[in-house]
Amino acid sequence: MASTHTPENLHAPDPAATADSAEPAAPDGAPVMLALHQTELGGPEVLRLTELPRPAPGPGEILVAVHAAGLNPTDFKHRAMRVFLPPPPMTLGWDVSGTVVETGFGVTLFQPGDEVFGMLPYPYGAGSHAEYVTGPARAFVPKPAGIDHVQAAALPLAGLTAWQALVETAGLGAGQRVLIHAAAGGVGHLAVQIAKERGAHVTGTASAPKHDFLRGLGADACIDHRFEDFTDAEEPYDVVLDTLGWETATRSVGVLRPGGVLVSLLPGAQDTPAAAEKARVRAVGLLVEHDQAGMRALAQLVERGRLRAHVSGTFPLAEGARAHALGETGRTTGKLVITVR
Repeated sequence: MASTHTPENLHAPDPAATADSAEPAAPDGAPVMLALHQTELGGPEVLRLTELPRPAPGPGEILVAVHAAGLNPTDFKHRAMRVFLPPPPMTLGWDVSGTVVETGFGVTLFQPGDEVFGMLPYPYGAGSHAEYVTGPARAFVPKPAGIDHVQAAALPLAGLTAWQALVETAGLGAGQRVLIHAAAGGVGHLAVQIAKERGAHVTGTASAPKHDFLRGLGADACIDHRFEDFTDAEEPYDVVLDTLGWETATRSVGVLRPGGVLVSLLPGAQDTPAAAEKARVRAVGLLVEHDQAGMRALAQLVERGRLRAHVSGTFPLAEGARAHALGETGRTTGKLVITVR
């Protein structure tokens, strides 16, 4: 994967500190781990590599040795202003790919040594930016053999968001027209692939330098959001996936046919519901949920060669602050991933 470099003045603990050791333990003998942890809200500099107790799986849970963990915009928002989570201290991260170490009571789907990937329950199950994490067994599925842990870690949250928005909420089908905002982003570039697999005609908004990338994913048309107005559509759309929210949501109502569906991942402007009602379209907000059936659907697309995450950069756990700083620029293509093992 491509290496990524960001400003040197960000706090980044010594990468050597992440080196594996023979089951480190606290003075009382309890196992410990390293985690990208924060004790206050703020910029990337609040993230520090910290030794914490290693969690143990409860009933219905598995303990996973994290190999890689995806990074998403929601991580940046929670780091700075927490959004849904209680106040710090906290360890962020919902995407995870790794190896099962231990199973809790009642788990029958997995056993130690299995390679799995999944999304921890959003929003309250965060914690994958660490050497180990626990989560419900049914939040995970077997990792496809044809991809590595970095690829697998890039898929769950963004992939489930796209799947739940386009397939389960909007019911996108063959021959329909869909507009995907920020189509080269984490959710967007996976949504393009899922929409094409569903047989839809796909238009994506992105800056012009990213149009070749989108066409390579299967996009039928591209709009340069800096110089073109997406509301100048020659034909109405059946579905709009709005990853931006606010005024974009309201403006997107106007490009939908009557009976069309607008799915927004961020809150729309106050006038969005009224605009949707007037235009006779359905406007809904979606918050991604952990879902084993959805994860199995994504895994099947991967195995058939129909879905692949584009990873524009990887960072070791100790350099998670740099990953946050780069991601917050909003200029990356696809996904960033934190590597742990």
